[in-house]
Amino acid sequence: MHIVVTDAETVVGGGIDVEFLKEFGQVTVYDLTVPEQLIPRLQDADAVVCNKTRITADVMAVCPRLKYIGLFATGFNNIDVAYAAAHGVTVCNVPGYSTEAVAQHTFALLLAITDRVHEYNDTVAQGDWVRSRTFAYFPIPLTELCGKTMGIVGYGAIGRRVGDMARAFGMRVLVHGRRPIPDTDVEQVPFEQLLERADVVSMHCPLNADSEGMMDAAAFARMKKGAIFINTSRGGLVDEQALRAALDSGHLMGAGVDVLQVEPMTEDCPLYGAPRCVITPHIAWAGVETRRRLMGVVAENIRRYLAGDPINRV
Repeated sequence: MHIVVTDAETVVGGGIDVEFLKEFGQVTVYDLTVPEQLIPRLQDADAVVCNKTRITADVMAVCPRLKYIGLFATGFNNIDVAYAAAHGVTVCNVPGYSTEAVAQHTFALLLAITDRVHEYNDTVAQGDWVRSRTFAYFPIPLTELCGKTMGIVGYGAIGRRVGDMARAFGMRVLVHGRRPIPDTDVEQVPFEQLLERADVVSMHCPLNADSEGMMDAAAFARMKKGAIFINTSRGGLVDEQALRAALDSGHLMGAGVDVLQVEPMTEDCPLYGAPRCVITPHIAWAGVETRRRLMGVVAENIRRYLAGDPINRV
């Protein structure tokens, strides 16, 4: 089997590589692949393994040998899965590998907003504590989480883990999901009610036709004045201009985002330079332990596909 990796640069590093794929056949690895390079690179491929490379119906139609698409990811909105299913192409993702890492990063963003550690560290580095007349100084407001309400939009594995962590901080938990939730530790409410009641709104749902742009100007206006918005899910869930307006006006205390509508970030991104907005470059999933786990599932997906018993098929 000839396997092509189209965007290895997005997953390797820190001791993580794709050498394990050689177990399954000939491997050709590209650091990154731009759209015009994709079809030539897949012409002789039996399988492709990718992260964010878009593989459309037009690509698959002119790559007749291609019968397997493996993802270095949970999300698969970059693959035309309907065309793949209709033409005998197996598509396998990696669910659940990043649950702990993304939940942890959700709280890293939240604590960056409430505890302002990076800002206080900057003041100490600038000598403010050396010059301080008292043992402590606190001109930058701090916020306690205990007693506040966490609103979780999407209650899959990551949403549940975020709920666990929120309760450990002494927070109440509200949830909005597509289906009824049997968990008695949380209160399930309509989306609008969650926005109105939550002190923190955290997004943990997939990007699809129903969820795209759901956090628009009307949604941010419904949120409490002084609330916090967190998104470690998908950038397409958010109208970024509306979020910028909510920050500029002071309606929101702050926002923490790990994902944007366009990645990498562009200079004209509405959130570039936004006040009280902590932005990380889509790294919630990228811990070394997390990526090692990811590679293990990618390998097992291929192994099971070759054995005629595919798993994690989408």
